[in-house]
Amino acid sequence: MSTIDVIASYVYLLSAVLFVVGLHFMNSPKTARRGNQISAIGMVIAVVMAFVRFFVTGYLSTTALIVLIAGIVIGAIAGLYSAKKVKMTDMPQLVSVFNTVGGGAAALVALNDILTSEKNPTLVVLITAGLGILIGSVTFTGSLVAAGKLQGILPGKPIALPLKDIWMVLSIILTVVSFVLLIVDPQHRELWSLLTTLFALLYGLLFVLPIGGADMPVVISVLNACTGTAVAMSGLAIDNVALIVAGALVGAAGVTLSVLMAQAMNRPLSSVLVGGFGGVDAATAAEGPEGVMKETSADDVAVQLVYAQKVIFVPGFGLAQAQAQRELADLGDLLKQRGIDVSYAIHPVAGRMPGHMNVLLAEANVPYEELVDLDDINPQFPTASISLVVGANDVTNPAARKPGTPVSGMPILDVDKSEHVVVIKRGRGKGYAGIENELYFDDNTQMLFGDAKKELQAIIASVKELIQ
Repeated sequence: MSTIDVIASYVYLLSAVLFVVGLHFMNSPKTARRGNQISAIGMVIAVVMAFVRFFVTGYLSTTALIVLIAGIVIGAIAGLYSAKKVKMTDMPQLVSVFNTVGGGAAALVALNDILTSEKNPTLVVLITAGLGILIGSVTFTGSLVAAGKLQGILPGKPIALPLKDIWMVLSIILTVVSFVLLIVDPQHRELWSLLTTLFALLYGLLFVLPIGGADMPVVISVLNACTGTAVAMSGLAIDNVALIVAGALVGAAGVTLSVLMAQAMNRPLSSVLVGGFGGVDAATAAEGPEGVMKETSADDVAVQLVYAQKVIFVPGFGLAQAQAQRELADLGDLLKQRGIDVSYAIHPVAGRMPGHMNVLLAEANVPYEELVDLDDINPQFPTASISLVVGANDVTNPAARKPGTPVSGMPILDVDKSEHVVVIKRGRGKGYAGIENELYFDDNTQMLFGDAKKELQAIIASVKELIQ
């Protein structure tokens, strides 16, 4: 091993350590920004080292160098622009698009290594490159479908395909068979690698289409893990340490997060991935909640809040969609000045990706100690004078406590056990899981229909008048 290779190995190890340290700091909203910065520094160091090694060891041609630099510049500008301009509500879609690009790039790198090889690749290269093609292709189409569901281009509810199980099994068999033939028959590797790509792309579609919106945070985590794994496999195929280290770290983090998310939803990860978990029983779905939604006004809500002893805010995707996190924080500050006990109930899968609500509220400078997770906040709901639900739907649905619904078995926030409940909701539409929320028809629940930001501003104005 040359001197530059030894130096590069140590530098890549340093970047990996920085990445892991950054992940550790991301565990807390207080230190999440610092964690992002540390992880970013680690990745920058790895990229710079890759360039140094590239120039020291030599490159094929000036044309190759120009194409490489042009690709990096275009990708960097596109990534920076999209990350800067994207709304927080669209962040999950952006993550899915990034997964698409990462998985597709990994698959192309591995495919190129096989197709351009002048002699039969070694067994190790065939296995790792084949896995890079397989996993990367599944990630590519799967992430595209996930982004489409999140953006509303595709229906958020599970899409029931005719003969879904047969198509799933067939695509898995064809993908595995073509992958095995790639390994045992390298003379025809061009054919088998292209067939592996085709069948894996098909499986990626069939894999995500039947999965409903309620499970989408887990799917995003799984696809993120697949992206990292595909990158690591491609790195092994082309003997690139930087890709191996970066891919392994992303893959391991994604797998860990996926398992934790599935546990938080009380769902076996395997059940989420095959789709249809908690499928709707026809009789139960037909019954649905009965009753009338009782409407209220911002002034009435303000009165209830001002004379409450304990208030629990329950943020959801509607809060993110309206960009109303600062208004909610301001309302909380006003109530705390009155000596009212204020806390924020955080469900693990509220929003469209893991940690969505934590990031939003940290952005609004809500104290970390006021963000209470599901297990700790649920025993407090019976003592709450009022729970104010802002845009959260499926994570508060009591239907999860009975079988036969898309949310059955999922731990929910026990909002319905509060003395009074007020729900701020844009309209009367169903949640992302595609069913009515039984909470909205309870006797102790009042509905405040409208944009979360505008309604919270109206409530704040009324609270200030009452206080004065």
